[in-house]
Amino acid sequence: MIGNQIQIVSLADLRYFDELPETHFTLEENAEEKAEFIFNNLKNSCFSEDTGLEIKALNNEPGVFSARYAGDQKSAADNIGLVLEKMNNVEDRSARFRTVICLILSGSKYFFEGIVEGKILTHKKGVEGFGYDPVFAANGFEKSFAELLLSEKNRISHRSNAFEKMRSFLLSNC
Repeated sequence: MIGNQIQIVSLADLRYFDELPETHFTLEENAEEKAEFIFNNLKNSCFSEDTGLEIKALNNEPGVFSARYAGDQKSAADNIGLVLEKMNNVEDRSARFRTVICLILSGSKYFFEGIVEGKILTHKKGVEGFGYDPVFAANGFEKSFAELLLSEKNRISHRSNAFEKMRSFLLSNC
């Protein structure tokens, strides 16, 4: 998604394999915490993101707790099952995926947000993607995210929207 004008080095390239901290209650705070941890411990300009599924009828749950909505085991199947159970007989199925990226560049912080609006389906459709993709369909699409080709998903997804904003920023400021 970033393109080849900017070189990205992964945490694995830096020989860091531990899980990054996520101790906050907002996507913004978690993205910032992870980026600060990397910047402070690995001494590199960096970016980190946090993403959540926000369902209107569930007061924007699972939100920041999307990965562990059904428990600390972080099971996508369990998370989807819990969402479908809570959404049983709910008419307003509107939802959105939201990504927040925190970029720390030479010590300065910048935030980029990407959103894709859609709805929660009544049952799983498709096998591609990950997380809630089998039960989320973007507005204007009949297919779930799990049924779309990766190229189709990357044109409209929350992550691609946020990454495009960051990419544009980096290309105009570096």
